[in-house]
Amino acid sequence: MFDTLTLAQLPQQDEDLRPVVRDLVARHVAALPADRRARSWQGFDASFSRALGKAGLLGLTLPRAYGGHERGPFARFVVVEELLSAGAPVAAHWIADRQSAPLIHAYGTEAQRQFYIPRICRGEALFCIGMSEPGSGSDLASVRTRADRTATGWVVKGQKIWTTNSLHSDYMIALVRTSGTPDDRHAGLSQIIIDLKAPGVTIRPIVDLTGDAHFAEVFFDNVALGHDALVGGEGQGWQQVGAELAFERSGPERIYSSVVLLDAWVQHLQAAGRSDCAALVGRLTAELATLRAMSIACTARLAAGESPVVEASIVKDRGTGFEQELPQVIGDDLAAHPDQPVGEELYRTLLYVTHVAPSFSLRGGTREILRGIIARGMGLR
Repeated sequence: MFDTLTLAQLPQQDEDLRPVVRDLVARHVAALPADRRARSWQGFDASFSRALGKAGLLGLTLPRAYGGHERGPFARFVVVEELLSAGAPVAAHWIADRQSAPLIHAYGTEAQRQFYIPRICRGEALFCIGMSEPGSGSDLASVRTRADRTATGWVVKGQKIWTTNSLHSDYMIALVRTSGTPDDRHAGLSQIIIDLKAPGVTIRPIVDLTGDAHFAEVFFDNVALGHDALVGGEGQGWQQVGAELAFERSGPERIYSSVVLLDAWVQHLQAAGRSDCAALVGRLTAELATLRAMSIACTARLAAGESPVVEASIVKDRGTGFEQELPQVIGDDLAAHPDQPVGEELYRTLLYVTHVAPSFSLRGGTREILRGIIARGMGLR
């Protein structure tokens, strides 16, 4: 059921991380043009991720025994907010740090924890997620990729699609069917760790409108894995996915995808001496501040050990709507002033964000799926 979000504040000990992140950003990111920084989610720079690991900014919520720092979700919020606001390239470590390491820590064996988590905390083990499949849309329960038991472990057959950065990743945590058929829905689903260098794995890039290829489709042709590839117990996959998506949907990553463009536009207004957009900038800033407060409130629920699935869905739905509105509003404003020169960097940034913005409401669950979750949580269906 849905519970009212209670406003919360970021603890000072976590706010103290900001200067550390800003120093790293200043050395690695600040000189990049806005259109490069606008690719923050898709920006893949393994060396930058390793620098974050060396600075102690990965694995913040994980135990020190596995290379983490035993801090709470608020610490991660501060770091992510700083990285995305600056347009830092986060794609290399993103999935592993946000979802894979917490999943392995919560459900994995001790051997899995010892092997994977320290490498994730150093920015050295890169993960992708294998959930979506052709013809399934956002209906994860209908997955058809199978992992069948053998005398030596598992054999995986099937296909995944829209797997972000699988071309560059070392491992995939895939949602697969280990028993039954798609008609059984949630029953019989498990998650399994797949070494993407294993024989039988084929990865084909999907080039988007911007010319980027961060998505790919992945094929499994009798991929043999050991018994230790299974995460948690067989049949726990749906439960695990539900916990993962609460992390994925509630953070600042659902607010700041267009913020580099917003900053570039405001700088353009200031340089042109324009004050006619003061009310519009104020409205957008107020909406961003409200979404940020909602995201922090969700983070407080996570810090309390709760799983705010419905609340996170609301933040994701409203946040991606805001992210998609920004390029439209900014494009309309620039078009309304055709005699005013627009810098090439701002133009390239607007073009990129306009092209990629439709994906904001797809990744992490479509708007329709999220609103179904919200409606059920509010007792409306």
